Amino acid sequence: MWVLGEGVIAHELAHIKHRHMLVGTVAATMAGAVAMLASIVRWGMIFGGFGGRDDRGQNPFALLVMAIVAPVAAMIVQLAISRQNEFQADATAARITADPGGLASALQHIEAYAQRIPMAVNPAAAQLAIINPLAGSRGQAFAGLFRTHPPTEERVARLRQIRL
Repeated sequence: MWVLGEGVIAHELAHIKHRHMLVGTVAATMAGAVAMLASIVRWGMIFGGFGGRDDRGQNPFALLVMAIVAPVAAMIVQLAISRQNEFQADATAARITADPGGLASALQHIEAYAQRIPMAVNPAAAQLAIINPLAGSRGQAFAGLFRTHPPTEERVARLRQIRL
């Protein structure tokens, strides 16, 4: 059982080593800035600040599409960074413990538990868990784009490929 705990602790230490909280904070700030600019554009269009007669060559439809698509794209990028951080932390943990199988086993145990009893977690805090705590809630068509963590099966496969 210690090997399971050792892999999980090493994974969390890897997040500290690679400054993933800082990276996530910067990504969230950038996504928030894009969302705020998109909101300004939407309100400007509503109150006539954009796309009026004086704006030569501007397409109000294109502005509206960008105002809607830009925040979603920024969020998808932010979540992709979070998933890559998990892969990096897994690989670093495997090197720290010299036992990639230990972390792989721990992830499988945690995933199995999360499948049986999904945690009641605010989705905004899901990235702070070692696996997706919302794993029991499946069924979204584009769920892969909006996950904070990569699928456990993919993480385990990558860990099993690591040769020390």
